[in-house]
Amino acid sequence: MKKTYVTHFARGLLMSVLIVASSVALAQGEQQKLVDQANASLSNFMRDPDMGWLQQNIGRAKAVMIAPELLKAGFIFGGSGGRAVVLARGSNGRWVGPAFYTVATASVGFQAGVSVSENVTLVMTDKGFNSLLATSVKLGGDASVAAGPIGAGAKSDIIADFITFSRAKGIYGGLNLDGTVITSSNDWNEVYYQKKPLLPPDILVRAGPHNKGSDKLIATLSRGK
Repeated sequence: MKKTYVTHFARGLLMSVLIVASSVALAQGEQQKLVDQANASLSNFMRDPDMGWLQQNIGRAKAVMIAPELLKAGFIFGGSGGRAVVLARGSNGRWVGPAFYTVATASVGFQAGVSVSENVTLVMTDKGFNSLLATSVKLGGDASVAAGPIGAGAKSDIIADFITFSRAKGIYGGLNLDGTVITSSNDWNEVYYQKKPLLPPDILVRAGPHNKGSDKLIATLSRGK
């Protein structure tokens, strides 16, 4: 009787562990999907012959923001938005992260149609990086932003906190991120790393938590030096 009770208890305990593990995996699904998409987008940029400037200068960046899908839509009044991940160069020179963010901007002017852009932004200065450690940052206000040069032989000395590159399909030829507000997604960070509370400095400066699901993305970024 005692043996049967222990067996049932062990089975119940195992089921509880499996249920908890399954719930955690399900909760992390959205975050991991974004990380995987970011890895695919970064790989696209690193192979694109028109992104030579980005490829040559990514090694100088303090941090890199990758937004796999920025949706831009509107008629007269429009805007764009999506989610992004940010990785930073740690004190030992290795990339750490990612931390999760939302990206949103509003624009006014004649426009029509819908497009989806994938975007990689190089954070080139300490000012730019420190602004990402706050709750939110407005590009063009709190930190300067410039579009990166595109073309196989593009050469330019650009001075800005954030330098953006986008690849778009649709009516829009790309995204102007001036006026964009980048906000930390602390709830997504906490779900992905299963730790509370968790703020961007914990991930990008102190390099505390790590999720193995980000290893491929870090490896892709590391190949860019």
